[in-house]
Amino acid sequence: MMTTTTTSTTISTATVSTSPAASSAGSQAPTSDPLNTGRLAPTSLAELNGAAGLLTRVDRKYLVPLERAQELVGGLTSEARVLDIDGRRRFSYASTYFDTPGLEAFMLTARKRRRRFKVRTRTYLDSGLCFLEVKTRGVRGTTVKRRMGYHPDDASRLTGSGRAFVAACLASTGVTGPAAARNVAAVLRPVLATTYERTTLHLPEAEARATIDTSLTWRRLTPAARERTAVVAGAPQALRPAHLTAAIDGGEPVAVAGLAVVETKNPATPSPADRALWDAGHRPARISKYATGMALLHPELPANRWYRTLTHELADLFGTDRSSLESIGATSPTVSAALAPHPDHPRSDIGPEKNPRRRGQKP
Repeated sequence: MMTTTTTSTTISTATVSTSPAASSAGSQAPTSDPLNTGRLAPTSLAELNGAAGLLTRVDRKYLVPLERAQELVGGLTSEARVLDIDGRRRFSYASTYFDTPGLEAFMLTARKRRRRFKVRTRTYLDSGLCFLEVKTRGVRGTTVKRRMGYHPDDASRLTGSGRAFVAACLASTGVTGPAAARNVAAVLRPVLATTYERTTLHLPEAEARATIDTSLTWRRLTPAARERTAVVAGAPQALRPAHLTAAIDGGEPVAVAGLAVVETKNPATPSPADRALWDAGHRPARISKYATGMALLHPELPANRWYRTLTHELADLFGTDRSSLESIGATSPTVSAALAPHPDHPRSDIGPEKNPRRRGQKP
């Protein structure tokens, strides 16, 4: 069973007073028929954070048809409460993800490195609030998320203070040393944009929560990224139909229509939401809005970790060539030189700075 155990810490700095959501980096709230949550009792944001602010938790993600997500909601009417803010129960989000020219954040995840990171801005389109967030994973498997208030007009770029914040997060959590952290932060650029709509459920008896994300879209922000990434010879280039490739290369968003991403966050024991999904035949899936989106939009990147998701749940939706993907199997080509020095920046050497004090050496 695919689960992730995390110990998550969120640190918020001063929130920025913002302009209307429509001005947020040109992002617009996605539109779709909302899930029907009318039979669920409401809960407030304060109650949700106070009762289900899970520090150590087990996370599971599922990719299910939208009608199955509706059945899940309908089956939890006696156990779940839905986040309700001023009568609104569905909230629109936009995120911009940042990576280096060598796509180090993606590669560290694809290669299952213990030290890895993710940098994004997240804009709450209904309120116009925006945050810069840094998620890191250290050698002990601890995931830490830190964020700072950010102006929505800067959601698609990193400011000087934003880069300094990223560098401090990477260094303080042990992902890398201070010098390498500054190198990484200096060259980060926007590579992927996402939008989606979220419904949040609280299951108080189980001390758990679940989020249901619908209307997910991915949009590539750097069409030349494939040319800037070292690719081994023979990497597959024809895994998608021509119409999808043309849309992606043209910077058009790709919509995950008819599917919902359900994420459960529980203590050690599975929640009623997990059990309901299992009873319906659904098992946890490996999906990351950033990594799976990048793997779909850049078929030359290594995608072994998301192989089943790309060749099953998403293959029929996007018309990807499943036979071509399956012919790669577990030996999907890797981008062996992706972390090699790039002409525009030196290699950042993610990891702890080497200690010069070794036996027989002087610092």
